Order: sequence, then C-alpha cells, then structure tokens
Amino acid sequence: MATPNKEHKTLKGIAEIKEFFRSNQTPIYFISATNFNLLGIDEWINNFKFISHIDCFEGLHPNLFSPKEEVPHEEFQSIEDINNYLLGHPEVINYIKSRSVNGDLGKALFLMFDEKTEQLAKDLGLEVCFPSAKLRSFLDNKVNTNRIAEKAGVACVPYVLSRVENFAHLRKVSQDLGENLVVQTPFGDSGHTTFFISNENDFDTYKDEIIKEKEVKIMKRINCYGTAIEGCVTQHGTLVAPLMTELVGFKELTPYKGGWCGNEIFPNAFTPDIREKAKKYTQLFGDQLRKEGYKGYFELDFLIDKDNGEIYLGELNPRVSGVSSLTNHSKFAMNDVPLFLFHMLEWLNVPYEIDVNELTNRWAKAENMDSWSQLVIKHTRKTIELATKAPESGIWEMKKNGNIQFKKMDAHRQSVVDDNEAFYLQITQKDGYFHEGADLGILVMRGRLMSDDFQLSERGKRWINGLRAQYRSEIIDPGSFDENELMATDGFKML
Repeated sequence: MATPNKEHKTLKGIAEIKEFFRSNQTPIYFISATNFNLLGIDEWINNFKFISHIDCFEGLHPNLFSPKEEVPHEEFQSIEDINNYLLGHPEVINYIKSRSVNGDLGKALFLMFDEKTEQLAKDLGLEVCFPSAKLRSFLDNKVNTNRIAEKAGVACVPYVLSRVENFAHLRKVSQDLGENLVVQTPFGDSGHTTFFISNENDFDTYKDEIIKEKEVKIMKRINCYGTAIEGCVTQHGTLVAPLMTELVGFKELTPYKGGWCGNEIFPNAFTPDIREKAKKYTQLFGDQLRKEGYKGYFELDFLIDKDNGEIYLGELNPRVSGVSSLTNHSKFAMNDVPLFLFHMLEWLNVPYEIDVNELTNRWAKAENMDSWSQLVIKHTRKTIELATKAPESGIWEMKKNGNIQFKKMDAHRQSVVDDNEAFYLQITQKDGYFHEGADLGILVMRGRLMSDDFQLSERGKRWINGLRAQYRSEIIDPGSFDENELMATDGFKML
C-alpha cells in the first residue's frame, strides 16, 4: 500500500473532501469502450475526462474525447484490446500530452486492463489507479473468489471446486449438491460462462467449455434472486454502499439465462436482516481483500435463497462495475460524495479522516435512498444486423399510447423528472453491428422495473419495446431465424 502524501494537509470530513476534488489539478482519465461506468464523476472531480472508443453522445459531451480517425488494428476480442488500441492511438496520445500539468500527464482508470495496458500507460507517462492486472485477474477468478470468501468468513452457496472430466465425473464430485447444479468457469461475465445442468443433455451442451478448464466452481442450484453491492477498501476500513436488486436472465433483455441485465435501488428493498448481513459480509470481504494486497473500488453479487432467506456470495468484480453508475448517482451519494471519490483518495495518496462505520450506516438508512432502475438492453437474436438508425443518448419521454419520443440531449440522469421519462445511453450506433449478446444501450429511470416477486414490470416491457422500435437495421446474417420469423418480431425492422 502506498503511504499518504504528508505534504498535503489532512482532509477532515466530507466538506473538505468535496472541496479537494473541486479544485483538483491532476489530469485524470477514464479510458474505456464507453463512459457508462463512471458517468457523472466528471461533475465531482475537476480535470476528470473520459476517453472512449464509442462516443455515446456523438460529440456533445463536454468532457468526453473520442478519436475521430480509425487506425488499423486487429479485430477487438475484449475491452482490454479496445483500451490498448486507444492508448496507442495518435489522437489520444496527443490529447493526453497536451493536457499535462507541470509535466505530469496524470492518472488513468480502466474498466478492464491487462499487462499490455499497464505497459502502454507507463510508456505514455500515466499512473494506473487500480491494483495490478495480475492481482485483479487472480481475484476475478471465480474459483479464487470462493477461497477468499472462506478466509473472510463470508457464506457461499454449497459448492465444490474441481476439474471435470465428463458427466459421470461431475456427478461424482458433486454428489452432495443434489441433481440440479450450476457450473461456472473461472472467468466470464453476464452469464456467458454460467451453466445450468440437471442431466447429461445439459452437460453435453456446455461440455467443451467445462472440460477444458483446470478447475471449475460447481454449486448446488438454489431458488434465489440476485443482488449487487459495491464497496471501497480504504486505509480506514471498508466503505459499503446500499444493497440493490439485480435483473437476471429476462429474455426481453438478454439471450443468456444467467445474464445480468439491470438493477434497482430503492428504500427497504430488503429486510433489515438481509441488509445488515450483506453490509457485514461486504466489510469482511473488503477487509480480506486488503490483506490480499487490494485497495479501492469493488463490487459483490449476493444470492438470496427464496426458500430459507439465507444470503450467499455470488461473485466478485474487483473494479468499477455495471452498477457503479447507480451507486454513484443515488441520493446518499448526492448528499455526501460518490463512493468512487474514496477510491481516488486512496490512489492520489491524500491523507484524509473519515468514520467508515458512520458513513456506511448513514448510507444504509432508507431516508438516504431514492428509487432508480437501469436496464441493459442486448441484441437477443442470433442474427447479425447492420444498424441504419439508432436512438440518441439523452432524455426520452413515453406518450400515453406507449410510443416514446426524444425530448433532449442530456448527460445527466438527474434530469429525468417524471415516471414517463427515462435517460438512454446509446451503445450501438448507426452503422454499427448487432450480434447475439451485443449491448444496444442502457436505460435509466426513476422508480422500479420489477414487481415484488422479481418479474419484469409492464412499464419496463413498454420501455424496452419503445427503444427497440427506434432502431432500424439490415439483416446481414439471419442465423437460425427465417425471414417470416424476423418480420414478425417487434422492433428491429428488416429493410
């Protein structure tokens, strides 16, 4: 752990922390495919800029830079590839160098990065404000996550860790877990590598991906719903944000059965016992992460058993995540400061004083939470399509007949005033391609989008259909759909 900079005066309390970031002169960049994960942080931190491959705001965001010219590159296979491309792009290099302060090129933040990213940033003169890619990869491994949870005293769904040779071997090593299993390979997100297996036919569907791994996580399948919570490992202990619900596997949003596709945050979303246990587990896990050499922002998924009310660890994301925008825009963050600012304090090595328990307990109170939801809308068919029209980022309004209309360009989700309005962040743009699982965009609105029994609401379905109807596309490859099926599908009109 880096030692605090003693030359800087110790910041005492929220007011001084706010003022420190308002007057920050160090250039800080969030470099990623889009600026979604840290959307709005530039309004809290002076000299904070986004460098994005996709300009979701088509040149209208005041603090977003996206290179105009495409330079030759190999086909992107990951977000890491995109970031490495950006760090080597002449326009990006010139932009960063032009903004240096007294020879300091500043700090870099990434959603995902690898050792190559670290070297490119170092060569450019940027300091990466996250633990090393090697440590993050170790912690991100779902097998290692369970081992860390055991050390921390955090409960996991009954499981075994093992290599799997064939179906008979799977049954042998998981004999105490029942007939219905969930198998996860070490890496993968949004349900890509989460497999539900009840019989040999299920296993045969995924066997190639399972057998090739040296070790997988095999869990008892429980009747559960997902939740998400974010924390920050600091020198004063682990700060914890409120627990939020998770939308998983809705066919209207994602092609993946176990795929994450949104969240809700609202007062009293869970019983006091569940909220308290999630907070305690997150603090315990964060304190163990510190022992592992980690500091800063992280996210945990918890699974709540509908049958007995128990709460279990699902997985760890050792980074900012898909729920960070909800966390950092919620009422508690607006009243104090976003959780992410404490991550930056740790990496700027500024001495500060806070009472971690006081903050965490205050943030957990119902009166310090408002109600927001987000939907991540993916292309759910097996087709490949070329977008000829795409809805703009900004505020959209739903009319009484269910149709939606663009109201204004805006980068502030707080500009959503009524229940008939929503903020949309465009991901796939005109002349971009849809393929199965591709992100089309992210919809954020006030209020809830699920019922109390965790079903997608009619309001949510109307907004999804409304946004899909704003797209137009040409079918490049129909995949497993025939033309009649495609023509009958809502949204995505075949030209």
